[in-house]
Amino acid sequence: MTDPEFERDSRIRLAAFSALRKIAERNGGVITRPEMTQGFEFEGDRIPFANAQVGIWRPVSMNTGPAAPLSITTAARRPGVTPRYDDEVRDDGWFRYRYMGQDPNHWHNVALRNAFRHRVPLIYFYGITPGIFDPIFPVWVEEDHPAELTVAVSADTPTLGTERILDGGSGTPLKEYATRTVKQRLHQRRFRELVVSAYRRRCAVCTIGTTDRLLRLLDAAHILPDHDERGLPEIPNGLSLCKIHHSAYDLNIIGIDPDLHVHVRQDILEQVDGPMLQHGLQQMHDRKIVVPIRQEQRPNRDYLTERFELFRAA
Repeated sequence: MTDPEFERDSRIRLAAFSALRKIAERNGGVITRPEMTQGFEFEGDRIPFANAQVGIWRPVSMNTGPAAPLSITTAARRPGVTPRYDDEVRDDGWFRYRYMGQDPNHWHNVALRNAFRHRVPLIYFYGITPGIFDPIFPVWVEEDHPAELTVAVSADTPTLGTERILDGGSGTPLKEYATRTVKQRLHQRRFRELVVSAYRRRCAVCTIGTTDRLLRLLDAAHILPDHDERGLPEIPNGLSLCKIHHSAYDLNIIGIDPDLHVHVRQDILEQVDGPMLQHGLQQMHDRKIVVPIRQEQRPNRDYLTERFELFRAA
């Protein structure tokens, strides 16, 4: 017979996943700290997704049954600030997550070990930039290392059915693949958040953005590609561009010179094809792009020069 406390715990987790999926889809894949605190509705109660004061969060309504956390959180690392916990993405396939404090028997850490013991799915809020998190779910605690005060955490494919979610998820090979995919996404999303924020959440070319729905149209475009050893995911190597201007930049339909002026390819300027072409591309010719306020975040002039030469040669 199914334990009713375990069954209720499962329903809470599934409700959390469903609510979180809607928020992430609305926000372009991320969630803010206030949204995490606000949480979700479950049978007339509001349950926070996480608590800003602790990284291992088990709401009161989940103290029975498996007594495992609903979520774990890693805050974004701030430049020049030593992190409180050394959570990291491991090279061997899993995430490493640090216990709270130094006592492996603290109730937060016991709760984390309960997740390992009972094979229950969690949410992992991974900090991208201060106040912005990538919600990874479902995740599982795959290894427990009390002597090292750490656990190993795997991601899984987000399209699992209910039965698979409640039965430990995919096998190891699929989890390893899913975790590698998530790591790549975290890398890309952090770059996007840094660049888009530096450009005050606007497209550098046409200035569209700012509102929640329009923000989803913005990308972080590399000036030098990421396969170039200098093409690091750093703000001076990025441009905040809406999707049409990002594509046009990648295809050398538009170029940006080192003096920050937009150039539209001559054959595109001469083409007649309706208002989208006219207003979206042709009228951008010779416009000066918007750049970050802080000098150190502005586009690297040498990178722009190199990339502009590729545009001219295309």
